[in-house]
Amino acid sequence: MSEGEDSSANERASESDDATTQSRDSVRETYDRIATHFASTREYAWPEVDTFVEEWQAQTADAASVGLDLGCGNCRHAELLAPHCETVVGLDISRGLLETGRERSTEREFPVALCQGDAAALPLASNTVDVAIYVATLHHLPTQTARRASLDELARVLAPEGQALVSAWSTAHDRFDADEGFDTTVEWTLPGGEPVDRFYHIYAPEEFEADLEASDLEILEWELSSGNCYATVAGGR
Repeated sequence: MSEGEDSSANERASESDDATTQSRDSVRETYDRIATHFASTREYAWPEVDTFVEEWQAQTADAASVGLDLGCGNCRHAELLAPHCETVVGLDISRGLLETGRERSTEREFPVALCQGDAAALPLASNTVDVAIYVATLHHLPTQTARRASLDELARVLAPEGQALVSAWSTAHDRFDADEGFDTTVEWTLPGGEPVDRFYHIYAPEEFEADLEASDLEILEWELSSGNCYATVAGGR
């Protein structure tokens, strides 16, 4: 490659990185904007998460050292982990959502260590997380590169015997008419009627499985439920 070609390639890579950063910033700003109203509609844990925690706990003799709620929002799933872990980390890119998590943990008196961070570059040490919940967040990452990096990061932080539940919205949902994965926006309406667009990557089930298989995670089982892809994974590679 000539010097000119090398320079052009570097410029394209820089432009791509800038676009990705802007997209992630847009996701963060969106959820900061709707945080209070969004959290008020997310009162209860998902049944699939409840089942995962129950089944994981049944396999585990002792309390876990560290649990992780990745993309924690208002910490409704961190609350499920709290009785079974010495420490629960709630990580989200949105400071506004973290504040709603702080309010919930204070009101309901469960401990959680809140951290603002990027799901594709986790500020956590390797091999330290015994159990993790990563639901309804992967599909908000704006590129396949970021989504796969996030799955690799989850694998990195999981302890040797650790497990995680991962989910993403799927083309199998009855609101979609598509066979292949696609990017879209889904409108959120604030009180007063103001619409706010939220980025989603809607996964085809085969694409979800392929991204998991291409990552450093080990798939233990996966299923479709309520229009979402779910996978129980371990960080085994």
